[in-house]
This record gives sequence, C-alpha cells and structure tokens, in this order.
Amino acid sequence: MELVKWPFLKQSWGIEFERSEGAYLYTKDGRKVLDAAGGAIVSNIGYGREEVAEAIAKAVKNNSYILPPFLTPEREALLDELREYWLPSHLTRIHLSSGGSEANESAVKLAIQYQNSRGKPEKNIILTRSLSYHGTTLNMSGISGHQARKRGLESYVPKPITIETPYPLRCPLGKYHPEAKDYYLDDLKKTIERLGSNNIAALLMEPINGSSGGAIAPPEGYWIEAQEILRANDILLIADEVMTGFGRVGSDFASNLYGIEPDILIAGKGMGGGYAAIGGTYSTDKIADSIQNAGYEVMFHTFAALPQSCAASAEVLRILREEKLCERVNPLGDKILQNLYSEIGQHPNVAEIRGKGLLIGIEIVEDKNSLIPFDESKKITGQIMQKGLERGVFLYPGGTGTYRDIICLGPAYTIGDTEIKLMVEVLRDSINDVVRDN
Repeated sequence: MELVKWPFLKQSWGIEFERSEGAYLYTKDGRKVLDAAGGAIVSNIGYGREEVAEAIAKAVKNNSYILPPFLTPEREALLDELREYWLPSHLTRIHLSSGGSEANESAVKLAIQYQNSRGKPEKNIILTRSLSYHGTTLNMSGISGHQARKRGLESYVPKPITIETPYPLRCPLGKYHPEAKDYYLDDLKKTIERLGSNNIAALLMEPINGSSGGAIAPPEGYWIEAQEILRANDILLIADEVMTGFGRVGSDFASNLYGIEPDILIAGKGMGGGYAAIGGTYSTDKIADSIQNAGYEVMFHTFAALPQSCAASAEVLRILREEKLCERVNPLGDKILQNLYSEIGQHPNVAEIRGKGLLIGIEIVEDKNSLIPFDESKKITGQIMQKGLERGVFLYPGGTGTYRDIICLGPAYTIGDTEIKLMVEVLRDSINDVVRDN
C-alpha cells in the first residue's frame, strides 16, 4: 500500500524526528540536532517540560472543549497571567485564537469594525509595509510584503497598500545613512497624504521584522515619531508581535523597546512556546466599547481558547517568569552576536549580522559591497539550511523572495555556551561550503 505523502509538497530537507528535549531534536535513527531556530522561532522554554505536559493533561480531563466565550479555570488562569505580568496596562481586552494568522485577521477586523462603529466606514485601508509577513490566510498573504508566499495567488488575494520598511542596510540614500529615519518617515507622510487620512483605518506592522526580513530594526527614533504621525491622522497602530513577543527580543514586547503604545497588539508563537496552538489579539477599552456600542460582533474561532491550550500557555508564561528566563535573552543574544562577528563578520558574502535578543538575522549576498544577491534559482538559503542539518544544527530560512538568503537564529532561552559555539561554527562552515560551490 502506498504511504501517505507528507508534507503536501515534497521537500529535499524532510527529516523524521522522533522526539525533542531541551534545545535538541532527535531523529528516528538516533541523530541529535540542535534546534537553533526554536522551530519557527517558537520554542522559548525548551522542549519536553513535564510541568506543561501535566497542565495540558489536567485541562483535557477537566474541559476537553468549551465554547470560546465561556469562562473556564484554564482560561481564567491565562487571562490573569497575561494581565498581571505581561500585557501593557493600556491593553485591557483579550481575544484568543489558534495562532498568529488568525490573530492578525482578528486585529484587522477589529480595526475596520472600530472605524465603522465611529461612523467612518470610508476608513477601511489597512496599510502594511513593503517587507513584512503577517500570516498564511488569503487576506494576510495578500497584504503582507512577502512575495514568495503569495505566488500563484496573485490573481485572487488583495493587493497590499504599503509604506517602505525601514531597512538601514538597504536605505535608498545609502547604507546606514544618517538621514534614513527622516527618509522613511517622509514616505509614511506622503503615503497618508496620497491616500487621504480619512480613508486609512490602521497601519499593521512588525516593530522588528521577523524572519521575512531577518530581525531588521528601524533607525533610532523612527517608531515613536511614526506613531505621532499616525495619531495626528487618526490612524490606528497595530503591532504584529507574533514572533517578537514574550521576551524574544529582550523585552516583554518589541513595542516596549521603542516606547510606543499600539492600539492593537498581536502575539503568538512564544505565547505557547510550541506546546499549544494559541494566539492573542489585545486591544483597548476604547476600541472594544465602540464596537460593542455599535452592536457589532467579534466572532470567535471554533478552536480558539481551548482549555488545554490556555493551560499550556499559562504554564509556559509562568515558567518564563518564575525561572527568569527572559533575563537570559539579552546576554545570550549578545554572546551569539559576538561569536558571529568574530567568525563571519568579515566574510565577503555576509552583508550584515543583526538582531535583538534571541532574534538574529544573517544576510547572505553574492557581493558584499554592492549588496547584489545570489540568483534566486540557486536557493542559497535552502542549501545553507541543508548543510546545517547535515552537521547537526537546524537553521531557520528567512527572506521574502525579493529580499532573500537570510538565515535566522531564534533558539530557546535555555541554551548555553555549548549550543552557542555549535550553532555559530556550523553556520560558518555551512556558509563557506555553499558559497564555495556557487
């Protein structure tokens, strides 16, 4: 009998992993692979924590499924954890979903409903950014600035309306140009003027780009001034922190690093640490009350806020907090960056090493001076990832197709010197092998 094929499309790097523990994955044939990416930049407390497994088992026995709007002990415990220890004080309303794509969809719906509830249905444009990623649903695929993940869908998905993503390395004024911040702020202003602020509902953005751009941070002062411009034009700010939330970048949320207060914030990934499918959309009383007063509904997803997912998330967040794992993020990230600079900082094919905390990107190019990338057909990122797997380390592929050949590191917050040394050496050797052959 023919075996069921998995995944849906064949991948050259497919591997069967039998189990995972700590920061490692174990294959069926007994090989040990360091997960230097935390899966998809998801794992934060490491794999195989008994406390989380026990919390999930207890929740399944207690409440296998309860309709999302009802309160359960598991949901209440997660809500209390979020409100007391994690969420910015102005974000008082919580809408749970099954992951980041759903959470982003919910955020966009909230923004549109809010503007309608104020009697401003014409404010229905969601601005995004030229380099961005917000999920795999049709709408999120369409409005994201990620060309590779909408190929074959272009005739159907919505067309994005974008501002430029601040990208200091590739600023049109020049690399790391001193006027880069003003250049990108002017682009925001001109876009609002061209479209009309009365037509724009919100800007959906990643405070620091996730794997799509490989940890691109904007010029200093950009976000605080951008929020002032948005507020002056009655435009909401939606922060997609699916990848950057819950300590990943050295602060509870990347928004905190820049002193901004999003009207809506989205989180996922680290919210459950890989133990549960869960995402969150967090907003203000002002937005929620306006929507409710207009008589609109905020519809739940069938498997949102599953008791077992809430129990897993509450336990993961408790472990992060009580074991002070987030306090390890910046020192670990600094050590990884120092090692990377030492080993490949002068490499002729490494355009930039960048990152915050344990979200780190390494951009590979054919020519470092001109920043010309390798031909897309060579699939340099995939080759580097394959070489890494052969050496016992999983490295995460980043880029959007337009901007490509970015390797991301996003390990669990529990790693140590042994793991740092291994991931950096394997990355170095894998890059060398691949660029030598291309």
